[in-house]
Amino acid sequence: MASSSSVRLHHLPSASRRSPTPSNLQFRAASCPWRRLHVPGTAPSPLCLRATGAAQPIDSDSNAPLSRGAQEVEKVEEQPQPPPRLKIAVVGFGNFGQFLSRTLVAQGHTVLAHSRSDHSATAASMAAYFFPDPHDLCECHPDVVLLATSILSTESVVRSLPLHRLRRDTLFADVLSVKEFPKRLLLGLLPEEMDIICTHPMFGPESARDGWAGLPFMFDRVRVRDTCPARRARAEAFLGVFAQEGCRMVEMSCAEHDAHAAETQFLTHTVGRMLAALELRATPIDTRGYETLLGLVENTCSDSFDLYNGLFMYNNNSTELLNRLDWAMDAVKRRLFDGLHDVLRRQLFHVGEGEGEGEKHATATATIKSGEVNN
Repeated sequence: MASSSSVRLHHLPSASRRSPTPSNLQFRAASCPWRRLHVPGTAPSPLCLRATGAAQPIDSDSNAPLSRGAQEVEKVEEQPQPPPRLKIAVVGFGNFGQFLSRTLVAQGHTVLAHSRSDHSATAASMAAYFFPDPHDLCECHPDVVLLATSILSTESVVRSLPLHRLRRDTLFADVLSVKEFPKRLLLGLLPEEMDIICTHPMFGPESARDGWAGLPFMFDRVRVRDTCPARRARAEAFLGVFAQEGCRMVEMSCAEHDAHAAETQFLTHTVGRMLAALELRATPIDTRGYETLLGLVENTCSDSFDLYNGLFMYNNNSTELLNRLDWAMDAVKRRLFDGLHDVLRRQLFHVGEGEGEGEKHATATATIKSGEVNN
């Protein structure tokens, strides 16, 4: 396929295609490095062909100075090309989907939003386009379908999409907090011609309120056709959204991600939920460590319980981590009570100076009873 710098083709819509609604014409003309759409009623740009090199005589001197025209062509080719602009359908336009969309729009990408709830006003406020009907969304032929749904609703949402209305080379990506589940789901439901990238931005609206720079972004190119330069370019353009914001790009398999996430994200949410159950409150003598615990409660409980439940239900490593957490708590308690028993044994079998046997036994018994009550 010729690059957009040398050949520009305009695909006229077929007469058999249903005419788009007037409100959606402007974004259907959004430019893209691998396709350009023509809006009915506007004059198409002329087809421009430019030769970037010409055959030279066999005996020509390769060291001869370039002509002025050749120098200008060479200068144009050396200029850095701006990153391609994508048409991205954000499916699941809730809190996190809106958070991502603001940056996508700021970078110049076209955002097509879809959600069960009506977020048309929010979409309009950030120059995005909202589609309550998934059929209308898919007929816009987005370059990327970005799943930003909850973990629990992902399968039903994907099954509700009219995949036959999408282009066969559409790229699907997700930003779920678990990775093996969406990988298996997309491989099982999507046509083989569609590409898949599983990702997890390890941050959210609260933790990234000051920007994404330095924050980890995990990704796995599950299925990207290496034989097609356009598909590779599109995949790199999508990942470039996060690289451009300064994210620390971490490429790893979905299985490796879930193993790490159980010991980081799920554990963090579990401890936060446990502390919230204790109904901890700030005091006049809070230490820095205690303030950190209160912050953890606020950070984790601000997310829905569905998210926490999804981290447990759809990560095979979560049950094992809960068992290890129980074992760790028992180990700490055993160490504390073993120390208490050592003190009691010394009181029972070693008479202190000036202390009688009866007095020693009464003291030990009171200590045991106090321990039992507190336990």
